Amino acid sequence: MHSLTPSDQSSVTQLVRETAHRHLLHGGTQAADRKTDGSWVTATDHAMQSDLQAGLAERFPEHGFLGEEMDLAAQEAAWRECLDGRPTWVVDPLDGTSNFRVGFPVFSVTVALLVGGQTVFGVVFDPSRDECFHAARGDGAWLNGERLSLVNEPRQALKSCLATVDFKRLPRDVATHLACDPPYASQRSIGSVALDWCWVAAHRVQVYVHGKQKLWDYAAGQLILHEAGGASADLDGELDYLDRPLEPLPRSAVAATHVELLEDWLGELRAES
Repeated sequence: MHSLTPSDQSSVTQLVRETAHRHLLHGGTQAADRKTDGSWVTATDHAMQSDLQAGLAERFPEHGFLGEEMDLAAQEAAWRECLDGRPTWVVDPLDGTSNFRVGFPVFSVTVALLVGGQTVFGVVFDPSRDECFHAARGDGAWLNGERLSLVNEPRQALKSCLATVDFKRLPRDVATHLACDPPYASQRSIGSVALDWCWVAAHRVQVYVHGKQKLWDYAAGQLILHEAGGASADLDGELDYLDRPLEPLPRSAVAATHVELLEDWLGELRAES
């Protein structure tokens, strides 16, 4: 399995930080356009992706690149090369564009290195809080240089947990059940998929569910959560494993700080699906 040296990891992390600081900290609202899938895109999304792609190509000329703002044909070609073994950077240059465009300060940059469809390194940077989450396969998860570990965190019952729930993309019966008869203590929705995963890894929330997210949304965050000791699955109950190639199609996501809590959480969600 291809991996990055500690020096390479630091170089990528620094690139992500510098690019975000250059483009994402000026504040204010931005004009935005709707893409064909209904999501928003701004000039900043494109500028971020262009600079990240150039920086990664300079550092790793032999690697491929798959970015959210590429056209579908280019994304499909990059994914085929990734499955054929070419190390490929999968990038969401601005995760949380809906927040960013109106000045709501919850958004992130997410960059993951995939080999054969498996994530081997990931970075998620929150410029508003200057928080940089990263993980390397088999080497743990980190936040600003401090190890993230869920192993020694208290094992909470679901009814005492803080949940992150994206209602809009959930099946109607699941969303209705969670809204009318919540099995958790309280719920939030922050608008950045990558940070959703990272905040579970940091034990800020204990359970998470999202009905539809794309490869670039979750590749880095999923690795960070699993390296921190958390667990995840989809709404069908199919557990995630790091040695299983990811899929390019949109997927649902269910996550928790530990596997027993994930099982309880899935039980609640699947009872209504």
